[in-house]
Amino acid sequence: MLKAKLGCIAASLFVATSAQALTINYSNFSDMSAFQQNGSTASIADNASYLRLTDNLGQSGSAFLTNTISLSNQASFSTYFSFQISNPQGISDGDGQGADGIVFVVQTVSNTAGGAGGGIGYTGISKSLGIEFDTWDNGSGLNDPNGNHIGIDIGGSFNGPTALIGNRMNNGAKWYAWVDYNGATNLVEVRLSESNTRPTDPTLTRSVNLIDQLGQTDAYIGFTSGTGAAGGFHDILAWQLNDNFQPIDPGTQVPEPATLALLGLGGLGMILARRRRAV
Repeated sequence: MLKAKLGCIAASLFVATSAQALTINYSNFSDMSAFQQNGSTASIADNASYLRLTDNLGQSGSAFLTNTISLSNQASFSTYFSFQISNPQGISDGDGQGADGIVFVVQTVSNTAGGAGGGIGYTGISKSLGIEFDTWDNGSGLNDPNGNHIGIDIGGSFNGPTALIGNRMNNGAKWYAWVDYNGATNLVEVRLSESNTRPTDPTLTRSVNLIDQLGQTDAYIGFTSGTGAAGGFHDILAWQLNDNFQPIDPGTQVPEPATLALLGLGGLGMILARRRRAV
């Protein structure tokens, strides 16, 4: 399971025991005290409804949980987040203005990692898994099949399989993403939809031994973005992370009675849930 080092994550002490599972749940970002915000993300005023990574050209922005989370159940996890990419600006590629996208990152380098431009803040973050939502065509040099695709990458480079997305991800709509890693099978599954109902079939998969890739069990988890001569607003709207392979479907979820809501963190902000794990 995942055991969070929760010094900055909670206002009150919470420790997950070996028989319990941990959920980190942000339904909004009214309280950012659990995050290390870097680059443009740190300079953008906090907003109760979203985490904005970039808002202009030539920026790098990232946000990672300040403390590492320990991966000990074969590194298995399930996560869900919604995002919005809007206000495309600057130069254009084949499908119009706007760049460069968002990457969901699990990494062991630093909670200040991230860079600008075509690397979407992910390039150079070794010992990592990155799920890219790429809105700019940098060509074959960055393994870009077009200017609107997703990819599963490791080691801080764009080296994995990709899937083309029909509608533009920077069209200002809300998008919903699911990333599930099953440590027993070493399979990463990514799903993407414009509905918050989890698709039955994955959009993209890749076989990755995450423990071997990370090189240790403690990892920083968060998001990166970057812009160059093209840019836009890159916003994370909500985020949930389970510490085991337990796929999340917000379209059908009901609140669990064991959920511990940390009141005083913006009401609808972060929730840490302790759930008794079946044995």
